[in-house]
Amino acid sequence: MKSLKILMIASEVVPYAKTGGLADVVGALPQVLQRMGHEVIVVMPKYGSIDVQKHGLRRYWNSLGVWMGNALEWCAVDVADNHGVPVYFIEHNNYFARPGLYHDDNYNDYEDNPRRFGFLTRAGLQLARDMGFAPDVVHVHDWQTALASAYLKIWHWNDPVLGGAASLLTIHNIAYQGKYSAAHYDYLGLGWQNFTPDKFEDYGAINFLKGGIVYADMVNTVSPTYARETRTPELGYGLAPFLNNKGENYVGILNGVDYSQWSPEVDMLIPARYSVDNLAGKRICKEQLQRRFLLDAAPNVPIIGVVSRLVAQKGLDLLAAAIERIVNDMVVQFVILGSGDKGLESFYGDLPRRYPGRIGSYIGYNNQLAHWIEAGSDFFIMPSIYEPCGLNQIYSLRYGTLPIVRATGGLDDTVQQYDERTGDGTGFKFWEPSPHAIYYTVGWAVSTYFDRPHHMAKMIRTAMQQDFSWEKSAAQYVQVYERAMRNKAAL
Repeated sequence: MKSLKILMIASEVVPYAKTGGLADVVGALPQVLQRMGHEVIVVMPKYGSIDVQKHGLRRYWNSLGVWMGNALEWCAVDVADNHGVPVYFIEHNNYFARPGLYHDDNYNDYEDNPRRFGFLTRAGLQLARDMGFAPDVVHVHDWQTALASAYLKIWHWNDPVLGGAASLLTIHNIAYQGKYSAAHYDYLGLGWQNFTPDKFEDYGAINFLKGGIVYADMVNTVSPTYARETRTPELGYGLAPFLNNKGENYVGILNGVDYSQWSPEVDMLIPARYSVDNLAGKRICKEQLQRRFLLDAAPNVPIIGVVSRLVAQKGLDLLAAAIERIVNDMVVQFVILGSGDKGLESFYGDLPRRYPGRIGSYIGYNNQLAHWIEAGSDFFIMPSIYEPCGLNQIYSLRYGTLPIVRATGGLDDTVQQYDERTGDGTGFKFWEPSPHAIYYTVGWAVSTYFDRPHHMAKMIRTAMQQDFSWEKSAAQYVQVYERAMRNKAAL
Protein backbone atom coordinates (compact mmCIF):
# COMPACT_ATOMS: atom_id res chain seq x y z
CA MET A 1 0.00 0.00 0.00
CA LYS A 2 1.38 3.39 -1.00
CA SER A 3 1.88 5.89 1.78
CA LEU A 4 -0.42 8.87 1.12
CA LYS A 5 -0.09 12.55 1.97
CA ILE A 6 -3.43 13.85 3.20
CA LEU A 7 -4.47 17.45 3.90
CA MET A 8 -7.60 17.64 6.05
CA ILE A 9 -9.43 20.96 6.47
CA ALA A 10 -12.31 21.15 8.95
CA SER A 11 -14.23 23.68 11.00
CA GLU A 12 -13.95 21.75 14.27
CA VAL A 13 -11.62 19.13 15.72
CA VAL A 14 -11.56 17.32 19.07
CA PRO A 15 -10.10 18.26 21.55
CA TYR A 16 -9.90 21.92 20.43
CA ALA A 17 -13.46 22.81 19.37
CA LYS A 18 -16.60 20.72 19.08
CA THR A 19 -20.31 21.07 18.40
CA GLY A 20 -20.97 17.57 17.04
CA GLY A 21 -19.70 14.32 15.58
CA LEU A 22 -17.69 16.09 12.86
CA ALA A 23 -15.15 17.14 15.50
CA ASP A 24 -14.85 13.57 16.80
CA VAL A 25 -14.16 12.24 13.31
CA VAL A 26 -11.48 14.81 12.46
CA GLY A 27 -9.91 14.31 15.88
CA ALA A 28 -9.64 10.52 15.59
CA LEU A 29 -9.37 9.54 11.91
CA PRO A 30 -6.05 11.32 11.19
CA GLN A 31 -4.41 9.56 14.14
CA VAL A 32 -5.38 6.14 12.81
CA LEU A 33 -4.31 7.06 9.27
CA GLN A 34 -0.96 8.20 10.66
CA ARG A 35 -0.52 4.89 12.49
CA MET A 36 -1.23 3.13 9.18
CA GLY A 37 1.79 4.89 7.69
CA HIS A 38 0.17 7.87 5.97
CA GLU A 39 1.19 11.50 6.49
CA VAL A 40 -1.68 13.73 7.62
CA ILE A 41 -1.91 17.40 8.48
CA VAL A 42 -5.08 19.08 9.74
CA VAL A 43 -6.12 22.73 9.36
CA MET A 44 -8.85 24.42 11.44
CA PRO A 45 -9.75 27.91 12.72
CA LYS A 46 -8.15 29.35 15.83
CA TYR A 47 -11.36 30.10 17.69
CA GLY A 48 -11.38 32.44 20.64
CA SER A 49 -12.66 29.60 22.83
CA ILE A 50 -9.53 27.46 22.33
CA ASP A 51 -7.30 27.27 25.40
CA VAL A 52 -3.90 28.01 23.89
CA GLN A 53 -1.85 26.98 26.93
CA LYS A 54 -3.81 23.84 27.71
CA HIS A 55 -3.43 22.52 24.16
CA GLY A 56 0.13 23.70 23.63
CA LEU A 57 -0.43 25.95 20.62
CA ARG A 58 2.69 27.69 19.39
CA ARG A 59 3.29 30.20 16.62
CA TYR A 60 4.15 28.57 13.30
CA TRP A 61 3.82 31.46 10.85
CA ASN A 62 3.35 35.14 11.53
CA SER A 63 1.91 36.12 8.16
CA LEU A 64 0.18 33.93 5.60
CA GLY A 65 -1.23 35.77 2.57
CA VAL A 66 -4.53 34.49 1.21
CA TRP A 67 -6.21 35.78 -1.97
CA MET A 68 -9.92 36.42 -1.42
CA GLY A 69 -11.75 38.00 -4.32
CA ASN A 70 -9.40 40.64 -5.66
CA ALA A 71 -7.59 41.33 -2.39
CA LEU A 72 -4.82 39.71 -0.39
CA GLU A 73 -5.75 39.05 3.25
CA TRP A 74 -3.29 38.13 5.96
CA CYS A 75 -3.50 35.74 8.88
CA ALA A 76 -1.17 34.05 11.34
CA VAL A 77 -0.83 30.30 11.87
CA ASP A 78 -0.32 28.34 15.09
CA VAL A 79 0.40 24.64 15.39
CA ALA A 80 -0.18 21.94 18.01
CA ASP A 81 0.41 18.22 18.21
CA ASN A 82 -2.66 15.98 18.46
CA HIS A 83 -1.18 12.57 19.35
CA GLY A 84 1.37 12.75 16.55
CA VAL A 85 -0.80 14.62 14.03
CA PRO A 86 0.11 18.28 13.44
CA VAL A 87 -2.92 20.56 13.63
CA TYR A 88 -2.55 24.05 12.15
CA PHE A 89 -4.77 26.87 13.40
CA ILE A 90 -5.70 29.79 11.15
CA GLU A 91 -5.65 32.96 13.26
CA HIS A 92 -7.90 35.67 11.85
CA ASN A 93 -9.41 37.46 14.81
CA ASN A 94 -12.07 39.32 12.84
CA TYR A 95 -13.46 35.94 11.78
CA PHE A 96 -12.72 33.46 14.53
CA ALA A 97 -12.20 35.25 17.88
CA ARG A 98 -15.88 34.94 18.81
CA PRO A 99 -17.79 33.01 21.47
CA GLY A 100 -19.57 30.63 19.07
CA LEU A 101 -18.26 28.54 16.20
CA TYR A 102 -21.14 29.18 13.78
CA HIS A 103 -23.74 31.27 15.56
CA ASP A 104 -24.38 33.64 18.44
CA ASP A 105 -25.91 32.82 21.81
CA ASN A 106 -29.41 32.91 20.28
CA TYR A 107 -28.48 30.32 17.62
CA ASN A 108 -28.50 32.93 14.86
CA ASP A 109 -25.91 32.23 12.15
CA TYR A 110 -23.12 34.76 11.91
CA GLU A 111 -23.93 36.77 8.78
CA ASP A 112 -20.36 36.55 7.53
CA ASN A 113 -20.15 32.74 7.79
CA PRO A 114 -19.58 32.36 4.04
CA ARG A 115 -16.59 34.69 4.29
CA ARG A 116 -15.27 33.08 7.46
CA PHE A 117 -15.24 29.56 6.09
CA GLY A 118 -14.39 30.52 2.54
CA PHE A 119 -11.31 32.15 4.04
CA LEU A 120 -10.52 29.10 6.20
CA THR A 121 -10.67 26.84 3.15
CA ARG A 122 -8.45 28.99 0.96
CA ALA A 123 -6.04 29.55 3.84
CA GLY A 124 -5.74 25.79 4.37
CA LEU A 125 -4.83 25.28 0.72
CA GLN A 126 -2.46 28.25 0.74
CA LEU A 127 -0.73 26.96 3.87
CA ALA A 128 -0.05 23.60 2.21
CA ARG A 129 1.27 25.46 -0.83
CA ASP A 130 3.61 27.65 1.18
CA MET A 131 4.81 24.70 3.26
CA GLY A 132 5.53 22.67 0.13
CA PHE A 133 3.17 19.95 1.40
CA ALA A 134 1.90 18.33 -1.82
CA PRO A 135 -1.13 16.26 -0.81
CA ASP A 136 -2.35 13.22 -2.70
CA VAL A 137 -5.79 13.97 -1.29
CA VAL A 138 -7.48 17.02 0.20
CA HIS A 139 -10.16 15.71 2.56
CA VAL A 140 -12.79 18.26 3.58
CA HIS A 141 -15.87 18.11 5.74
CA ASP A 142 -19.40 19.52 5.37
CA TRP A 143 -20.33 22.85 3.80
CA GLN A 144 -17.79 24.83 5.81
CA THR A 145 -14.82 23.51 3.80
CA ALA A 146 -16.61 22.01 0.77
CA LEU A 147 -15.31 24.78 -1.50
CA ALA A 148 -11.83 23.20 -1.45
CA SER A 149 -12.86 20.70 -4.13
CA ALA A 150 -13.87 23.63 -6.36
CA TYR A 151 -10.79 25.73 -5.60
CA LEU A 152 -8.55 22.80 -6.56
CA LYS A 153 -10.16 22.57 -10.00
CA ILE A 154 -10.78 26.29 -10.63
CA TRP A 155 -7.58 27.81 -9.25
CA HIS A 156 -5.01 25.11 -8.57
CA TRP A 157 -5.40 22.69 -11.48
CA ASN A 158 -1.85 23.38 -12.72
CA ASP A 159 -0.26 24.30 -9.40
CA PRO A 160 3.09 22.54 -8.79
CA VAL A 161 2.11 21.73 -5.18
CA LEU A 162 -1.70 21.31 -5.30
CA GLY A 163 -2.27 20.47 -8.95
CA GLY A 164 -2.13 16.71 -8.42
CA ALA A 165 -4.38 16.61 -5.36
CA ALA A 166 -7.65 14.70 -5.52
CA SER A 167 -10.55 15.75 -3.31
CA LEU A 168 -12.86 13.88 -0.94
CA LEU A 169 -15.86 15.66 0.56
CA THR A 170 -17.42 14.03 3.65
CA ILE A 171 -21.03 14.97 4.40
CA HIS A 172 -21.78 14.70 8.11
CA ASN A 173 -25.26 16.25 7.89
CA ILE A 174 -26.81 17.14 4.55
CA ALA A 175 -29.42 19.44 6.08
CA TYR A 176 -26.71 22.04 6.70
CA GLN A 177 -25.61 23.19 3.26
CA GLY A 178 -24.15 26.67 3.67
CA LYS A 179 -26.83 28.62 1.80
CA TYR A 180 -25.98 32.32 1.88
CA SER A 181 -26.59 35.53 0.00
CA ALA A 182 -24.93 35.88 -3.40
CA ALA A 183 -23.55 39.18 -2.12
CA HIS A 184 -20.63 37.13 -0.75
CA TYR A 185 -19.84 35.39 -4.03
CA ASP A 186 -17.27 37.89 -5.32
CA TYR A 187 -15.29 37.51 -2.11
CA LEU A 188 -15.11 33.73 -2.56
CA GLY A 189 -13.44 34.11 -5.94
CA LEU A 190 -15.17 31.22 -7.69
CA GLY A 191 -15.97 33.05 -10.94
CA TRP A 192 -19.46 34.15 -11.94
CA GLN A 193 -19.41 31.69 -14.84
CA ASN A 194 -19.75 29.00 -12.13
CA PHE A 195 -22.72 30.66 -10.43
CA THR A 196 -25.21 28.39 -12.18
CA PRO A 197 -27.94 26.01 -10.94
CA ASP A 198 -25.77 22.99 -11.75
CA LYS A 199 -22.95 24.30 -9.52
CA PHE A 200 -23.19 27.00 -6.83
CA GLU A 201 -26.42 28.87 -7.51
CA ASP A 202 -29.46 27.83 -5.44
CA TYR A 203 -32.56 29.97 -6.05
CA GLY A 204 -30.40 33.10 -6.22
CA ALA A 205 -28.23 32.19 -3.23
CA ILE A 206 -24.88 30.41 -2.90
CA ASN A 207 -24.95 26.74 -1.86
CA PHE A 208 -21.51 25.71 -0.61
CA LEU A 209 -22.29 22.02 -0.24
CA LYS A 210 -23.88 21.64 -3.66
CA GLY A 211 -20.88 23.17 -5.41
CA GLY A 212 -18.55 21.05 -3.33
CA ILE A 213 -20.38 17.87 -4.33
CA VAL A 214 -20.26 18.78 -8.01
CA TYR A 215 -16.50 19.41 -8.00
CA ALA A 216 -15.36 16.66 -5.59
CA ASP A 217 -13.57 13.62 -7.01
CA MET A 218 -15.31 11.47 -4.37
CA VAL A 219 -18.09 12.17 -1.89
CA ASN A 220 -18.96 10.11 1.15
CA THR A 221 -21.23 10.27 4.14
CA VAL A 222 -20.95 8.69 7.54
CA SER A 223 -23.04 5.52 7.28
CA PRO A 224 -24.23 3.23 4.48
CA THR A 225 -27.92 3.71 5.32
CA TYR A 226 -27.60 7.51 5.36
CA ALA A 227 -25.91 7.31 1.94
CA ARG A 228 -29.03 5.54 0.63
CA GLU A 229 -31.42 7.89 2.44
CA THR A 230 -29.78 11.05 1.11
CA ARG A 231 -30.30 9.87 -2.46
CA THR A 232 -34.06 10.23 -1.87
CA PRO A 233 -36.17 13.41 -2.10
CA GLU A 234 -37.28 12.97 1.52
CA LEU A 235 -33.82 13.07 3.09
CA GLY A 236 -31.67 14.57 0.33
CA TYR A 237 -32.78 18.12 1.22
CA GLY A 238 -32.71 19.16 -2.43
CA LEU A 239 -29.32 17.62 -3.20
CA ALA A 240 -30.43 14.06 -4.04
CA PRO A 241 -30.09 14.66 -7.82
CA PHE A 242 -26.49 15.82 -7.37
CA LEU A 243 -25.63 12.84 -5.19
CA ASN A 244 -27.28 10.46 -7.65
CA ASN A 245 -25.24 12.08 -10.42
CA LYS A 246 -22.09 10.99 -8.56
CA GLY A 247 -23.14 7.35 -9.05
CA GLU A 248 -20.68 5.01 -7.35
CA ASN A 249 -18.50 7.99 -6.49
CA TYR A 250 -20.82 8.60 -3.52
CA VAL A 251 -20.47 6.03 -0.72
CA GLY A 252 -21.22 5.53 2.96
CA ILE A 253 -18.49 4.79 5.52
CA LEU A 254 -19.61 4.22 9.09
CA ASN A 255 -17.89 6.43 11.65
CA GLY A 256 -15.58 4.74 14.09
CA VAL A 257 -15.25 5.61 17.76
CA ASP A 258 -12.26 6.27 19.95
CA TYR A 259 -12.32 3.50 22.54
CA SER A 260 -9.38 5.06 24.37
CA GLN A 261 -11.89 7.75 25.44
CA TRP A 262 -15.15 5.80 25.40
CA SER A 263 -14.78 2.41 27.04
CA PRO A 264 -15.67 1.51 30.65
CA GLU A 265 -12.46 -0.47 31.17
CA VAL A 266 -10.29 2.66 30.78
CA ASP A 267 -12.66 5.62 31.30
CA MET A 268 -11.18 7.74 34.09
CA LEU A 269 -14.16 10.13 34.11
CA ILE A 270 -16.66 7.62 35.52
CA PRO A 271 -17.01 6.63 39.20
CA ALA A 272 -15.85 3.02 38.65
CA ARG A 273 -14.35 1.01 35.82
CA TYR A 274 -15.98 -2.22 34.63
CA SER A 275 -15.90 -4.73 31.80
CA VAL A 276 -18.07 -7.30 30.04
CA ASP A 277 -16.75 -9.93 32.45
CA ASN A 278 -17.21 -7.88 35.61
CA LEU A 279 -20.14 -5.46 35.72
CA ALA A 280 -19.83 -4.55 39.39
CA GLY A 281 -18.53 -1.09 38.48
CA LYS A 282 -21.63 -0.38 36.39
CA ARG A 283 -23.80 -0.75 39.48
CA ILE A 284 -21.60 1.81 41.25
CA CYS A 285 -21.90 4.15 38.27
CA LYS A 286 -25.69 3.85 38.38
CA GLU A 287 -25.78 4.60 42.11
CA GLN A 288 -23.58 7.67 41.66
CA LEU A 289 -25.61 8.85 38.65
CA GLN A 290 -28.82 8.70 40.69
CA ARG A 291 -27.15 10.68 43.45
CA ARG A 292 -25.68 13.25 41.06
CA PHE A 293 -29.06 13.93 39.41
CA LEU A 294 -31.03 13.78 42.69
CA LEU A 295 -32.96 10.70 41.59
CA ASP A 296 -34.46 8.20 44.02
CA ALA A 297 -31.82 5.72 45.17
CA ALA A 298 -33.34 2.68 43.48
CA PRO A 299 -30.83 0.18 42.05
CA ASN A 300 -33.60 -1.93 40.49
CA VAL A 301 -35.35 0.90 38.62
CA PRO A 302 -34.11 1.31 35.03
CA ILE A 303 -32.56 4.63 34.01
CA ILE A 304 -32.96 5.96 30.47
CA GLY A 305 -30.21 8.38 29.44
CA VAL A 306 -30.25 11.26 26.95
CA VAL A 307 -27.17 13.16 25.75
CA SER A 308 -28.17 15.27 22.79
CA ARG A 309 -28.69 18.59 21.15
CA LEU A 310 -32.24 19.52 22.12
CA VAL A 311 -33.56 20.02 18.60
CA ALA A 312 -36.32 18.58 16.44
CA GLN A 313 -33.86 16.68 14.21
CA LYS A 314 -32.90 14.57 17.23
CA GLY A 315 -36.57 13.78 17.91
CA LEU A 316 -36.43 15.55 21.25
CA ASP A 317 -39.76 17.28 20.61
CA LEU A 318 -41.31 13.83 20.07
CA LEU A 319 -39.78 12.56 23.31
CA ALA A 320 -41.08 15.68 25.06
CA ALA A 321 -44.59 14.72 23.97
CA ALA A 322 -44.18 11.18 25.37
CA ILE A 323 -41.95 11.46 28.43
CA GLU A 324 -44.57 12.45 31.00
CA ARG A 325 -46.86 9.60 30.00
CA ILE A 326 -43.88 7.24 30.21
CA VAL A 327 -42.94 8.40 33.70
CA ASN A 328 -46.56 8.27 34.90
CA ASP A 329 -47.24 4.80 33.46
CA MET A 330 -43.91 3.01 33.95
CA VAL A 331 -41.37 2.38 36.69
CA VAL A 332 -38.47 4.24 35.15
CA GLN A 333 -36.12 7.20 35.62
CA PHE A 334 -34.63 9.66 33.11
CA VAL A 335 -31.38 11.63 33.05
CA ILE A 336 -31.10 14.31 30.35
CA LEU A 337 -28.07 16.32 29.24
CA GLY A 338 -28.22 18.79 26.39
CA SER A 339 -28.87 22.25 25.01
CA GLY A 340 -30.33 23.77 21.87
CA ASP A 341 -33.87 24.95 21.19
CA LYS A 342 -34.85 27.37 23.95
CA GLY A 343 -38.35 25.94 24.24
CA LEU A 344 -37.01 22.41 24.67
CA GLU A 345 -34.37 23.65 27.11
CA SER A 346 -37.14 25.18 29.20
CA PHE A 347 -39.29 22.03 29.02
CA TYR A 348 -36.56 19.56 29.93
CA GLY A 349 -35.00 21.90 32.47
CA ASP A 350 -38.28 22.09 34.39
CA LEU A 351 -38.99 18.34 34.50
CA PRO A 352 -36.95 17.64 37.68
CA ARG A 353 -39.12 20.14 39.57
CA ARG A 354 -42.29 18.46 38.34
CA TYR A 355 -41.05 14.88 38.72
CA PRO A 356 -38.61 14.97 41.63
CA GLY A 357 -36.65 11.78 42.06
CA ARG A 358 -37.83 10.49 38.68
CA ILE A 359 -36.21 12.86 36.18
CA GLY A 360 -32.90 14.71 36.35
CA SER A 361 -31.64 17.19 33.78
CA TYR A 362 -28.65 19.38 33.03
CA ILE A 363 -29.09 22.08 30.39
CA GLY A 364 -25.76 22.68 28.69
CA TYR A 365 -22.88 20.35 27.93
CA ASN A 366 -20.61 18.66 30.45
CA ASN A 367 -18.24 16.00 29.15
CA GLN A 368 -17.88 14.22 32.47
CA LEU A 369 -21.65 14.02 32.88
CA ALA A 370 -21.92 12.59 29.35
CA HIS A 371 -19.60 9.77 30.42
CA TRP A 372 -21.52 9.27 33.66
CA ILE A 373 -24.81 8.95 31.77
CA GLU A 374 -23.33 6.41 29.34
CA ALA A 375 -21.96 4.34 32.20
CA GLY A 376 -24.76 4.64 34.76
CA SER A 377 -27.85 4.32 32.58
CA ASP A 378 -29.54 1.06 31.64
CA PHE A 379 -30.91 2.38 28.34
CA PHE A 380 -29.99 5.27 26.05
CA ILE A 381 -32.68 6.82 23.84
CA MET A 382 -32.10 8.45 20.42
CA PRO A 383 -35.45 9.07 18.66
CA SER A 384 -33.88 10.96 15.74
CA ILE A 385 -35.87 12.06 12.70
CA TYR A 386 -32.66 11.40 10.79
CA GLU A 387 -29.20 10.50 12.04
CA PRO A 388 -26.27 10.42 9.60
CA CYS A 389 -24.24 8.17 11.87
CA GLY A 390 -24.63 8.87 15.55
CA LEU A 391 -21.91 8.13 18.06
CA ASN A 392 -23.71 7.95 21.38
CA GLN A 393 -25.51 4.74 20.49
CA ILE A 394 -22.11 3.18 19.70
CA TYR A 395 -20.68 4.47 22.98
CA SER A 396 -23.74 3.06 24.75
CA LEU A 397 -23.14 -0.41 23.32
CA ARG A 398 -19.62 -0.49 24.76
CA TYR A 399 -20.91 0.65 28.16
CA GLY A 400 -23.60 -2.05 28.25
CA THR A 401 -26.30 0.63 28.04
CA LEU A 402 -28.83 -0.70 25.54
CA PRO A 403 -29.90 1.82 22.86
CA ILE A 404 -33.54 2.65 22.11
CA VAL A 405 -33.40 4.20 18.65
CA ARG A 406 -35.40 5.14 15.62
CA ALA A 407 -34.20 2.96 12.73
CA THR A 408 -32.66 5.64 10.54
CA GLY A 409 -29.17 6.29 9.17
CA GLY A 410 -26.32 5.04 11.32
CA LEU A 411 -28.69 4.11 14.14
CA ASP A 412 -30.14 1.39 11.93
CA ASP A 413 -26.65 0.29 10.84
CA THR A 414 -25.22 -0.09 14.34
CA VAL A 415 -28.07 -1.39 16.54
CA GLN A 416 -29.35 -4.96 16.14
CA GLN A 417 -33.05 -5.34 16.88
CA TYR A 418 -33.96 -7.33 19.99
CA ASP A 419 -35.48 -10.73 19.28
CA GLU A 420 -37.88 -11.52 22.09
CA ARG A 421 -37.82 -15.26 21.27
CA THR A 422 -34.06 -15.74 21.61
CA GLY A 423 -32.67 -12.73 23.47
CA ASP A 424 -30.48 -11.87 20.49
CA GLY A 425 -29.84 -8.23 19.57
CA THR A 426 -28.23 -5.15 21.06
CA GLY A 427 -31.11 -2.71 21.40
CA PHE A 428 -34.67 -1.67 20.61
CA LYS A 429 -35.62 -0.06 17.28
CA PHE A 430 -38.76 1.66 16.02
CA TRP A 431 -39.56 3.15 12.64
CA GLU A 432 -42.42 5.62 12.98
CA PRO A 433 -41.28 9.10 14.10
CA SER A 434 -44.00 9.69 16.69
CA PRO A 435 -44.54 10.02 20.46
CA HIS A 436 -46.72 6.88 20.20
CA ALA A 437 -43.83 4.80 18.80
CA ILE A 438 -41.44 6.15 21.44
CA TYR A 439 -43.88 5.32 24.24
CA TYR A 440 -44.41 1.72 23.17
CA THR A 441 -40.75 1.03 22.39
CA VAL A 442 -39.69 2.37 25.79
CA GLY A 443 -42.42 0.18 27.26
CA TRP A 444 -40.97 -2.82 25.43
CA ALA A 445 -37.50 -2.07 26.79
CA VAL A 446 -38.74 -1.53 30.35
CA SER A 447 -40.79 -4.74 30.29
CA THR A 448 -37.70 -6.62 29.06
CA TYR A 449 -35.73 -5.15 31.97
CA PHE A 450 -38.24 -6.43 34.54
CA ASP A 451 -39.67 -9.55 32.88
CA ARG A 452 -36.75 -11.02 30.92
CA PRO A 453 -33.56 -10.23 32.87
CA HIS A 454 -31.79 -13.19 31.25
CA HIS A 455 -32.37 -11.53 27.86
CA MET A 456 -31.07 -8.21 29.22
CA ALA A 457 -27.89 -9.94 30.40
CA LYS A 458 -27.40 -11.61 27.02
CA MET A 459 -27.96 -8.36 25.11
CA ILE A 460 -25.59 -6.41 27.37
CA ARG A 461 -22.89 -9.00 26.80
CA THR A 462 -23.43 -8.92 23.02
CA ALA A 463 -23.51 -5.11 22.98
CA MET A 464 -20.26 -4.71 24.90
CA GLN A 465 -18.47 -7.06 22.49
CA GLN A 466 -19.34 -5.01 19.40
CA ASP A 467 -16.32 -3.40 17.72
CA PHE A 468 -16.71 -0.08 15.94
CA SER A 469 -13.08 1.01 16.25
CA TRP A 470 -11.62 3.40 13.70
CA GLU A 471 -9.23 0.89 12.10
CA LYS A 472 -11.89 -0.68 9.87
CA SER A 473 -13.35 2.68 8.85
CA ALA A 474 -9.90 4.18 8.23
CA ALA A 475 -9.07 1.31 5.85
CA GLN A 476 -12.27 2.11 3.92
CA TYR A 477 -11.27 5.79 3.78
CA VAL A 478 -7.92 4.83 2.27
CA GLN A 479 -9.76 2.87 -0.44
CA VAL A 480 -11.91 5.94 -1.15
CA TYR A 481 -8.82 8.17 -1.26
CA GLU A 482 -7.34 5.85 -3.87
CA ARG A 483 -10.57 5.95 -5.90
CA ALA A 484 -10.54 9.76 -5.72
CA MET A 485 -6.97 9.76 -7.00
CA ARG A 486 -7.92 7.49 -9.92
CA ASN A 487 -10.89 9.75 -10.73
CA LYS A 488 -8.63 12.80 -10.60
CA ALA A 489 -6.04 11.16 -12.88
CA ALA A 490 -8.74 10.22 -15.40
CA LEU A 491 -9.82 13.83 -15.94
